[in-house]
Amino acid sequence: MRHSLPIVPQFYVTAPQPCPYLEHRQERKLFTSLQIDNAQRLNDCLSKQGFRRSQHVLYRPSCTDCAACMSARVNVHAFNASTSQRRIIKKNVGLTRSVTSPWATEEQFDLFRKYLAARHNDGGMADMDVFEFAAMIEETPIRTRVIEYRDGDQLIAACLTDILDDGLSLVYSFFDPDYASHSIGTYVILDQIALAADYDLPYVYLGYWVPGSPKMGYKARFSGLELFRGQSWQSYDPADNFDITLHPLNSTPIAEQVANLSLPEKDLRAD
Repeated sequence: MRHSLPIVPQFYVTAPQPCPYLEHRQERKLFTSLQIDNAQRLNDCLSKQGFRRSQHVLYRPSCTDCAACMSARVNVHAFNASTSQRRIIKKNVGLTRSVTSPWATEEQFDLFRKYLAARHNDGGMADMDVFEFAAMIEETPIRTRVIEYRDGDQLIAACLTDILDDGLSLVYSFFDPDYASHSIGTYVILDQIALAADYDLPYVYLGYWVPGSPKMGYKARFSGLELFRGQSWQSYDPADNFDITLHPLNSTPIAEQVANLSLPEKDLRAD
């Protein structure tokens, strides 16, 4: 006989801390560990419900007074490159792409440090050393690849990408700031959309979009964008009024949030 039971991971909540995206805000995350059997299925399932992966952890914002962070993905079949995006593709036509196992290299780390120094020297990763970088790349219990982009022999961009059952999830990307005029960050996303289309994967997950945050504004420039709002994916409409203020009495209790999650089933076979 076959019995189906839900995979029941343990969920936890972080203590409030300053929000990295919006001033005078506090962030809190709901998270669970991927260090269990069926980690791939759990990651596939919770990614569809607004969760993101960082090494062995899946997390989703669970702030008490703010609803700004929304998981974003591009519907590959609804995507149409804009005129400026087509120019970016043309400008980078000479780059080569390679897909490798999640194994950190000194070349990647040097590029990562150069990128942080130019773009995020006051961010949470600014002090990351080579061992922490290697952990970010290599500590993954699911299907993950490092996608590198080169100009000749020079590494100019890299993206840590998870392969989901319904798409590609961009965990983290970094690039050579000397190539800023080539809009390499945008090009990497455009190329991942093309890669997903080649493999008939319907979505490319971009992480969180935060209205009002300059760091996140670029994500709204991709057509076919969908946001996870109110427990469902909704097409992005720039005319929408994104009210990010959340009254504490309207904040869903953690136990209810967890109870409302859809979890994958685990098959048990009995002889």
